[in-house]
Amino acid sequence: MRAVFGLVLIIGVALAGGAVYMAREYISENQAKLALERKLREEALANAKVDIVPTVGVLVSNRSLQYGERVNKDDVRVVEWPENAIPEGSFVDMAVLFPDTDKNERFVLRAMEKDEAIMEIKVTKPGEPAGLRSQLAKGMRAFAISVDVASGVSGFLRPGDTVDVYWTGTVRNSLDDGRGEITRLILTNIELVAVDQIAGLDVTGTTIARTVTVAATPEQIAALAQAQNTGRMSLALVGVQDDGVLDTVEVDQRILLGIEEAAPAPVRVEKKVCTIRTRRGGETVETPIPCTN
Repeated sequence: MRAVFGLVLIIGVALAGGAVYMAREYISENQAKLALERKLREEALANAKVDIVPTVGVLVSNRSLQYGERVNKDDVRVVEWPENAIPEGSFVDMAVLFPDTDKNERFVLRAMEKDEAIMEIKVTKPGEPAGLRSQLAKGMRAFAISVDVASGVSGFLRPGDTVDVYWTGTVRNSLDDGRGEITRLILTNIELVAVDQIAGLDVTGTTIARTVTVAATPEQIAALAQAQNTGRMSLALVGVQDDGVLDTVEVDQRILLGIEEAAPAPVRVEKKVCTIRTRRGGETVETPIPCTN
């Protein structure tokens, strides 16, 4: 009996020793893994610090803003923006956007979505209303042109587009050369600042306008007024990627129909004959002689 008890005790001690050994090996292995994971995490954090991109606080819209709305401080918040990717003309200082003056109101010139950077070209100057005058550059004037569905490019014109202006009419002068009506390109790349009474850039849908307003110099406006009063004007929409300069473009009925102008008939020059007259009795005789003149 005592022998059996002793054997069981020996086996129990052996099993306990084995369990302690296995537990110590498991703990040691886990500690090594934790140490390696901690080392890798520290190296990753060190590398991440090297790749951190510097940022700058940029003022963005806190909600959607439409043309003509007043911009309040509650409509603006600061968002960290990568320093090398800040849009040109963005505001980074609230004191610059809203200067400490009596008239520091700003109004929206171009519609902005939520979290869009507020830029100088999208808002008016402090105290300036969002009217048409605020969109005219120095030296430019606004001029309205009457259009219809054909001359107004089927209603696809929008404020901010650029157009070429063609004039069709008859040139009145003292010499009628039989050309009939002519069509001539009179101005190129003229900017539209309003369509009917809409001056904002957030126009949606297709609208058949009755008038469009363009920004032009006084000399260009004089040409447009003359063209509008003496003939018909048509607008041609200029593509976004089209920055070419057009030469003189003019088409008349003969060019349109491919009629070539007939050459004038040669003038026949008669040979000059010089004579002298000699009276012989009752007769007069003409004798040819070389012409001296």
